[in-house]
Amino acid sequence: MCGIFGVIATQKSSLAKNEVDKLVNKLFLLSESRGKESSGFALKNLAENKIFVHKKPLAASKLITTNDFIGDYKTAFSKIYNSNGISQNAFALMAHARLVTNGTQDNNNNNQPCIKDDIVCIHNGIITNVDSLWQKYKHLDRKYEVDTELLISIIREKIKQGCSVEQATQFAYSEIKGTASIICQFADLNDILIATNNGSLYYAYNEAIGVCILASESYILKEALQQSGWDTKFGLFDITWLKSGHGTLLNLKEFGLKHFRLKEVDDEYKDLGCEIENVKDNILNCTPDIEVDFSKIGVINSDSYLQKEKKLIYDIDKTKALKRCKKCILPETFPFIHFDELGECNFCKSYRPKDIKGKTAEFQGIVDNYKNPKRQYDCIVPFSGGRDSSYGLHYIVKDLGLRPLTFTYDWGMVTDLARRNIARLCGELGVENIIISADIYQKRENIRKNVEAWLHKPNMGIIPLFMAGDKYFFRYLNVLKKQTGIDLNIWMTNHLEETNFKIGFANVAPHHDKKVIYELTNWQKAKLSFYYANVFLANPKYLNSSIEDTLGAFWSYYIEKRNDYFHLFNYIPWDETQINETLINQYGWELSPDTSSTWRIGDGTAAFYNYIYFTVCGFSEIDTFRSNQIREGMISREEALALSEIENRPRILSIMQYLDLINIDFDKAINIINSIPRRY
Repeated sequence: MCGIFGVIATQKSSLAKNEVDKLVNKLFLLSESRGKESSGFALKNLAENKIFVHKKPLAASKLITTNDFIGDYKTAFSKIYNSNGISQNAFALMAHARLVTNGTQDNNNNNQPCIKDDIVCIHNGIITNVDSLWQKYKHLDRKYEVDTELLISIIREKIKQGCSVEQATQFAYSEIKGTASIICQFADLNDILIATNNGSLYYAYNEAIGVCILASESYILKEALQQSGWDTKFGLFDITWLKSGHGTLLNLKEFGLKHFRLKEVDDEYKDLGCEIENVKDNILNCTPDIEVDFSKIGVINSDSYLQKEKKLIYDIDKTKALKRCKKCILPETFPFIHFDELGECNFCKSYRPKDIKGKTAEFQGIVDNYKNPKRQYDCIVPFSGGRDSSYGLHYIVKDLGLRPLTFTYDWGMVTDLARRNIARLCGELGVENIIISADIYQKRENIRKNVEAWLHKPNMGIIPLFMAGDKYFFRYLNVLKKQTGIDLNIWMTNHLEETNFKIGFANVAPHHDKKVIYELTNWQKAKLSFYYANVFLANPKYLNSSIEDTLGAFWSYYIEKRNDYFHLFNYIPWDETQINETLINQYGWELSPDTSSTWRIGDGTAAFYNYIYFTVCGFSEIDTFRSNQIREGMISREEALALSEIENRPRILSIMQYLDLINIDFDKAINIINSIPRRY
């Protein structure tokens, strides 16, 4: 989820200060693409046998320009170089660009590097069973919110009990679920620990000059070496992938790589007991420990919660009275709907069921052509952490036998639940996940401005604007294809998710013969653009700083090229029961506490806009989804009606969290929505 990197050098390396500084600077800037919410570094200075730590809730590009950083960085390296600016002592620098998951960045103890029990660690990933493990290891004295603390606490305890670093690391990884790629420094040891359970670490090792450079992505590592000039000065570095389920120890004095597997746990070391000397004074510049009241984390004030819940309207009796299609469940308020003499709607009459007989074998033949044992990966899988993408990743690995690289674009509305489910699947399957993080603050600010503009003058045809920020998924996929050289990309877009009403409310008639659900004809694109332009002119609040982002989203979604591009569910059956059972039973896939549905729970926006649609029009995306299932013969109309009644209930927790994230007053927003004239 985050960007981590390291530069490790022996005493004999004889590196020029300006060369090291340039490389570190490039690594910081390139790693920022994976997280912009905090950053920091730790330097193990073997000359003084101390670890210097500096971290702040700032993006890396901002951090490295601050006087505090410059001063601490200079101090940390002061004993490394001689008077000529050439390194004469061994050092290990590691750094982190954080995408916040567990623990707010406002408490600097939660930021990376994480310091605990004389270990300094940087961690990319999410430990999904962290709370249950803290119950098991209560004696380890939890101090922070960040999940990294648990991992290094277990490692330290096992070392105290007599385990080697390898054995302690193997044991810790056997306990955790989720993803963890780490680099650790020890105040009392000269070993640098590097380990990953999903393959999100790469290193360039040059024994001749005594240097090892690490990064979360091969592209980041390659670019940093090229942009800093290291590849020409020192010769080309061979970039090595630290495969999933492997670790490496690099000794600063001896400078030899010692590889080991993470799954080899020796039971005889579980209950050993011996103490080691406390050497906490050898870690400098770290923030003092801050006590955290964990009983208050994530707890919603019950009175406030109940008051807000009461404000949400759910007019199920009135919506039940709507005239609906006799075959599906779409109501008379659906844009461009009309019924024949038998009461069947035009959407049912125009629908063509997906015939996938024989297509599964066809698809296996297609993807087999992309397999190349000489390459690291066969395909890229865009991975949101939602239901279909999670099951699709399982199928791609287990059934198609592909080696995927997953990719997540975090635009500020990927929920923590989705991130945890990404970690569950990637950790269990040993799959690398590359995350490209937007400027999350700016993205949420763009959403806020557009939601406020909408609340000023509500318009049902403009609601998709709330989701404009996530459409860059398509653009960044093409960027990633160029960086990695991987052609095949497999998406889990599901034809059952087609929602013609969103453009329908913008006075754009549906196109029933499209190949993929997002496809629009040139005429539809022109009409949609014209509609948006008129609405923006009528409501100048839309003419804000998000315009450029919105235009880029339109290009990315409707115009960006798509090559070697396939939809998995155009070739394999979509079975809701099988999907849910596989994810929950095999991966412990997490559900949302405010809905029984497994759909749309990884997106922070869906609960809000579906509340608007249902409150004003008497239907939502849920009704279109269940109607498509009826047309495919998957469920009966009676089942669809029952499910939609349950799943259309307002999701209070998700709506509260969404409005809080974009800094919109809950009461104001809900009061405006509730006052919009009903269309029934």
